[in-house]
Amino acid sequence: MRGPGRSFLRTRVGLLSVLLFCNTFGLGGFNPLLPEIARTQGMANWQIGLLASAFGFARMAGAMPTGAFVGRRLGTALAAAPLVLISGLLLLVSGGPFWVLVAGRLLLGVAHTLAMVGGLSAILIDERGRNASVRLNVFEFAGMLGILGGLGTVALIPAAWGWKLSLLIGSAPVVIPLLLTRAMRRAFPSAPIFERVVAPAERSIAARQRPGSKSVIALMFGVGIIFALGWSGVSQFVVPIRGARDFGLSRTGISWLLAAAQSLDLLVLLPVGRLADRVGRGLVLGMVAVILGFGAIGVGLGSFVWFAFGCICLGLALAGWMLPLGVIREHTPLARLAWTTGVYRVGVDGASFLGPFICGFLGPVGEAVFLAAIGVTGLGLGARLLWRPTR
Repeated sequence: MRGPGRSFLRTRVGLLSVLLFCNTFGLGGFNPLLPEIARTQGMANWQIGLLASAFGFARMAGAMPTGAFVGRRLGTALAAAPLVLISGLLLLVSGGPFWVLVAGRLLLGVAHTLAMVGGLSAILIDERGRNASVRLNVFEFAGMLGILGGLGTVALIPAAWGWKLSLLIGSAPVVIPLLLTRAMRRAFPSAPIFERVVAPAERSIAARQRPGSKSVIALMFGVGIIFALGWSGVSQFVVPIRGARDFGLSRTGISWLLAAAQSLDLLVLLPVGRLADRVGRGLVLGMVAVILGFGAIGVGLGSFVWFAFGCICLGLALAGWMLPLGVIREHTPLARLAWTTGVYRVGVDGASFLGPFICGFLGPVGEAVFLAAIGVTGLGLGARLLWRPTR
């Protein structure tokens, strides 16, 4: 797009970034509070894992229906996201029985699915050209900044205030997107987004699939899943639970460790996007997958020094989180892009659910073996992409 179209494009990406920034505050605030929630609610280890993983389960279950819905009602999906998120947050901070807390986490997952699948679909269709990776990473930057904001806010709240009030305060920015509902509906189409952004003369070209696309897309699904397994298992379970259990970390210590990883991610996120646009997404993906592999092994098997170092490595690797979708975008007909994005999110969000759930189910010894397996797989995928990178 050129001229006025470029300004319009920036406005759309800006709205999406504000939505994701505000929605992810509560996501960042929840993780360091998990040991306190488990203690005050008297949860068994499997209940901790289930509560942590319910968020990812809802994202997995809702990804494909959301992809289909977003393809025709993008504005409605984006406007509904903060309303669903607030409903889930209120259930969670009610401090009710275990299954009420799980229901709250499920609603939070649905809300994030609406925002992520909707936002990614809009960006992937509109954001074509040589700077596509940077634009995807701008959206991701907003989400990571929100998580960091939630972590920092919770770390500064006195522990005496309790986890319910701490989480409520840490999630407060979620009300901001409610003020942008009209702007969301005006900026995003109610008609099928493929028909809105692609001229009729271009549709036959956009509908074609490049040779070898299926294998490339399958590889990107694998990379996305291993990223999600590693980061969800580490940030939502192993860092808070192992950090408190094995190293005696307080809520503040856990928050600052996760915040350090998140800060590094923010520092390198945009440069990684620019590098991917210049040298190829596949090559950069290989590098970050190798870093993720070493990070998962360090967190799962290491002493405190290696534990902290592994967490930092995983934060650095997270800068490549959006790159698989950029590759998928190049190999997917536009008419099926929203649906393919939804299917991709099923795999990624399913892994986000399974990461903490498996760690909670396996116990301390099993979680170490699980993270080691993730690390070895990450190293293997990274080596494959470095040996034979794909755009």
